[in-house]
Amino acid sequence: MPDTDGDQHGQRPNGAFSTWMADGDWFHMKGEYKKAVSSYTTALTIKPDDKTCFVSRSKCYLKMGQPESALNDAEASLKADTSFYEGLYQKAEALYYMGEFEFALVFYHRGQKLRPQMQEFRLGIQKAQEVIENSVGSPSSVKLKVKGDLSFLQKDERAQPIAAIQHLTVKKKQQTQKTPKSERTTKQLLGEFYTDKKYLETLLKDEDLVKGKTKGGEQLHDVIQGCLSCLDSCTEFWTQEKPLGAQEKERKLRQDKCHGAPSEPTRFLLKSLDDIDAELTSGNAEGSLKKAEDVMKIVQGWSEEAVPNKKDVLGSLHSCIGNALIDLGDMDKALEHHQKDLELAKQCKLPGAMSRALDNIGRVYAQVGQFTQAIEFWEEKIPLARGGLEKTWLFHEIGWCYLKLNRHKEARDYAAHSVAAADDIADEKWQMNANVLVAQSDLKLGNFESCVSHFERALTQAKLQDADSAVNVIQKALDEAKQHLPQ
Repeated sequence: MPDTDGDQHGQRPNGAFSTWMADGDWFHMKGEYKKAVSSYTTALTIKPDDKTCFVSRSKCYLKMGQPESALNDAEASLKADTSFYEGLYQKAEALYYMGEFEFALVFYHRGQKLRPQMQEFRLGIQKAQEVIENSVGSPSSVKLKVKGDLSFLQKDERAQPIAAIQHLTVKKKQQTQKTPKSERTTKQLLGEFYTDKKYLETLLKDEDLVKGKTKGGEQLHDVIQGCLSCLDSCTEFWTQEKPLGAQEKERKLRQDKCHGAPSEPTRFLLKSLDDIDAELTSGNAEGSLKKAEDVMKIVQGWSEEAVPNKKDVLGSLHSCIGNALIDLGDMDKALEHHQKDLELAKQCKLPGAMSRALDNIGRVYAQVGQFTQAIEFWEEKIPLARGGLEKTWLFHEIGWCYLKLNRHKEARDYAAHSVAAADDIADEKWQMNANVLVAQSDLKLGNFESCVSHFERALTQAKLQDADSAVNVIQKALDEAKQHLPQ
């Protein structure tokens, strides 16, 4: 079925939800985030519970530097479906940019369990872990309380960042008196957190402020003092762990071993992959391809000691290059890169990456009309599929290929599986598409009553979405199918 969200505005009634969504997407792509937010907000007045719209607006708020608003929208997208992976990722991102790294890590992990093939969750886990370790120190210096400390997650998974530090980073008590340090040493050890320390010390001197309480009833004096104690503990640990001279030597040694790799390869890769994806999403496939090829040359020069997951990273870049080449119409080269992605994924035994590569290879074969090969790779992907949405479209695409090959019984079987998966997640668009595929297969098999029944279901779903173009197409197919019924 055609995607009606791609229609021109003139073909839809004024005020239609899809119109405002399309406007928002267009402004978002152009970087006009305030206008995009306005369009998404109007769309939500028409469909107040649309989770995709909440996620889209949340992304804009993050771009505008409003992470709290982004978090509110992410949580709204999860209200009806707590397993909505896009909402989980957006919630993790918002928490990360609010400085609530521990809680961001929780939701990156939760999302990865649902969508292990999504590299965004894996990279999110890496960056959250990195910043937590940089902020608190080596995990060996941190003792996590088991009794009582984590119960607050059940009540409010979005506790204040300060409370998170107090709950999750309790330093082992030192038996000996701390060695006094010079201000210069403290500044070197804390780095960017030294400014935060001085700011907290200034707040502590405000007698009126420290008498106040947090929403949770804690005295602000105790909260601020707790944070200062945490920073002091971190400084103490780093001092005892290694003298500054030794730290500097080790840092330089690590950089030498990297053979040109940046000191923070994870952040470099995160930004690079974001840039590559942004170029492709905005329609600049050539720009996306060039960025991906440039990054690949850099990564190929790194040692596996510097980047232990080098093969995994190269696989992701092959995937990015392949997707850009698909948009550019070079299917042969696209296929080569997606096959390299699959080869690396199998070498590293990464189910998520294997699923991604199999999906893309099947897509290339389907687009060039080699439906038998597409089916082969997509059927290999079935055991790796995670979540109802992924299973829904995968079963649909395999069924569609069988229909193209005039293997109508197999097409009908996969279409029925797609309907069942779409019903499980209550996705109206895929319920419509899957029912249409069942109806088309039934028509070829001569099951006219079933055919009419499924076209009617698809028509109902199309009307619920205000998908006018789809309504017209399905209505026409339904009318033709009814002519085969006994009079």
